[in-house]
Order: sequence, then structure tokens, then C-alpha cells
Amino acid sequence: MGVVLAWGLDQVTKIWAVERLSGREPVEIIPGWLSFDFLRNPGAAFGLGSAWTVVLTLIAVVVVVVVVRLSTRLRDVPWAVALGLLLAGTLGNLTDRFFREPAPLKGHVVDFINYNGWFVGNVADIYLTVAAVLIILRSLQGVSIDGTREQQEERS
Repeated sequence: MGVVLAWGLDQVTKIWAVERLSGREPVEIIPGWLSFDFLRNPGAAFGLGSAWTVVLTLIAVVVVVVVVRLSTRLRDVPWAVALGLLLAGTLGNLTDRFFREPAPLKGHVVDFINYNGWFVGNVADIYLTVAAVLIILRSLQGVSIDGTREQQEERS
């Protein structure tokens, strides 16, 4: 249920961005730090891979399948949150790839949150970033998705 709500929030914010920000000057939220600045991104993060839109779409489909399959093994709340955010973020941007212009599988992702000119993203990107941090932290802690902990090697 949380994944559906998170995906929905991402989609609602993108609809809002298309309706309210498209073709307009950026809107300063925190001057010098954060603004709303509409763009359509054919690539991945930082606009990389714009010639590989179909490949990025197919990779996202694989991520969704893998996360759904892994979800059956989840027994750890932080891992569940991380994979839920990963799934919601991936589905959010994948929805754009399938249903936005210029064509199915080649759709451009709606980005509108400008972080001081360094990066322009969306709510799905926030989910993906938080998911990555949680996955790294949980992995460093030695906790697997089923909640078991890796055994420390005994030192002699």
C-alpha cells in the first residue's frame, strides 16, 4: 500500500509540474539553494544516457521485477522501507518512460526540483536516493533482507 501511495505522490507532483511550471521561469523556493524549474529528461541522473532511453526503460523494468521477487523474503523493516522506496521511485520514473512524450519506452521523465543548478530531479529521485542510502547502511550493518545478521569472523 505504501508503494502505491508513494508512486501516486510522485505522479501528482509531476502532473502539477507539467500544468504549473511548463514554459515558465523557475520559481525560487529557497533562494540560492532550491527552486522549481521544469524540464523533461530523456536520460538518467544528471541527464546522462539520453541516447539510451529504451535501455534505461528496460533496466527499470528489470529492477521492478527483481524488487518484487525479493519482497517475498523481506523480514526486516529498514530493508522493506528501502525496497519500497526503490520500487516506488523506479515505477514513478518508469511511468514517465512508458506514457510521456515522445513515445512509449522513450518517454522523457518530468523533473522540476532544482538543487542550486547542480541537479534537477523529482519526487521519485528522492525515493531512489533515500533507498540507496538505506540499502548501503543496512548492508554495512551486515543485515540481510530476511533480517539475519552476517556472523563476524572470530579472531584467533
